[in-house]
Amino acid sequence: MDTQTTKGSKFTKWAMIIAIVVVLNLFFNYAISLVYKAPAYEDFIKPTQVVEPITTKDDCLKVGGQWTDPDTRYENIPTPGMKSAPAVGYCDPNYTKQMEFNTATKNYSRTVFIILVILGVISLGLSALFTNAILSPAFSWGGVLSLIIASMRYWSDADNFVKVLILGVALGALIWLAVKKFQN
Repeated sequence: MDTQTTKGSKFTKWAMIIAIVVVLNLFFNYAISLVYKAPAYEDFIKPTQVVEPITTKDDCLKVGGQWTDPDTRYENIPTPGMKSAPAVGYCDPNYTKQMEFNTATKNYSRTVFIILVILGVISLGLSALFTNAILSPAFSWGGVLSLIIASMRYWSDADNFVKVLILGVALGALIWLAVKKFQN
């Protein structure tokens, strides 16, 4: 076999491995989004064409809003050429609905994280079962990439205990794979 053929087959092998890794993870993520829908902002906060201002604390609280009292520190500071106006409070009428949306999104992210970790570990396990020179590394790297994607999607929402748990599971899976695949 000449050198050119060997280089071509190595390139083709790695191209196939990378292609399987990418498509495997695209498949995982699109299958999840097809089966398990992300919370939609519009399901929590309905868009309105006309927004009526809410000017009192009681009216604000009735709609589940968050009232911010006026900042009176600057009310009587004279401004050249302008008359001072009384400070007015502010209502965020979507406060409660936004908090519900945030909670639903966090729960969705956690569930997707769990699914992607499971799929990543399954991929790592499959890599140990295959002896094929393309499928074994493709499933290994596909599993690793799934763990990376899962962690990146959920990392900012996870508390410190969950982060340590994520890292422990990933480390355990990698150690298991290394022992299983590379025993002497």
